[in-house]
Amino acid sequence: MAEHKEESVAESPLEKITEKFHGGDSSSSDSDGEKSSVVDSSAPSAAQVVKAKIYRLFGREKPVHKVLGGGKPADVFLWRNKKVSAATLGGATAIWVLFELMEYHLLTFVCHSLILSLAIMFLWSNASTFINKSPPRIPEVSIPEDLTVNIALSLRYEINWAFAALRDIALGRDLKKFLSVIAGLWVFSIIGNCCNFLTLFYIAFVIVHTVPPLYEKYEDKVDAFAEKAQTEFKKHYSVIHAKYLSKIPKGPLKDKKFQ
Repeated sequence: MAEHKEESVAESPLEKITEKFHGGDSSSSDSDGEKSSVVDSSAPSAAQVVKAKIYRLFGREKPVHKVLGGGKPADVFLWRNKKVSAATLGGATAIWVLFELMEYHLLTFVCHSLILSLAIMFLWSNASTFINKSPPRIPEVSIPEDLTVNIALSLRYEINWAFAALRDIALGRDLKKFLSVIAGLWVFSIIGNCCNFLTLFYIAFVIVHTVPPLYEKYEDKVDAFAEKAQTEFKKHYSVIHAKYLSKIPKGPLKDKKFQ
């Protein structure tokens, strides 16, 4: 009996110590589990880390200023320099009023302007000796070679790109592009019947000076509306393509190679 009591007394503190260790381990494991669960719950998922790609009009990835070429021309189009933009738009409006509303011809205007400017400079140069004033300083104007070469190269690139696009459309490789080009040319033909080239150029000039700043101001709203319109257009186009366009015979997809 005495031995049994001694064993129980000896084991009781050992059991208490082991229970404390096991309890501490369990509590620590529980706390670790709680911490891990908290960390896991607070940690963002992979879908949240990867940001959803924001839809932009025409699939652009650059800001509007960069799309327009950057620099001073983009500043003029976006009205960053209001005086220069207003002067440019006012000059274009004056030219349109002069040639379209007043029916002043371009060749006549150029000749009259040259006659007036040359007469003023000639009289000023000859009269400067009598009135003891310095003659007018006329700067030497020369077009640099690099500028003309760059313009020619850019025009060459754009013209070749247009020819390649028209060739692909004529070969029947892209039905959607064919329909879009036909619709665009039809719209331009209607506009050409309503106004002449100068009026059309002036309308395009005004649009370039008004639409980009408005789009930059309401960019998010316009892009959201364009995304909805694009999804609706794709739905209707898929229906039309399944019913009608897929039945149209297509041309050869590859050019024939002659050996």
